[in-house]
Amino acid sequence: MKTIHIITLIAFLASITSIICGLVLGVEYSQKLVGFGVLGLFLVVFPLFSYYRWKDKDVKDYMLTKENLDKMRENQREKKI
Repeated sequence: MKTIHIITLIAFLASITSIICGLVLGVEYSQKLVGFGVLGLFLVVFPLFSYYRWKDKDVKDYMLTKENLDKMRENQREKKI
């Protein structure tokens, strides 16, 4: 596995563990555990996952440019026939 994949997986497991421990354990700082788990998911795991998945993609393929709109219209015409 790639290094960034392993880091993302470890951060995900740590965040989920923190959330579960905060919900199950009856300690005075359980709300902080849940909060840090949610922050870890949204500030660490999600950006790492997004970077890992979009790293080798070309953004122009997903933008609505004139050429891409023409390709979409051409594909719809072919499907109707």
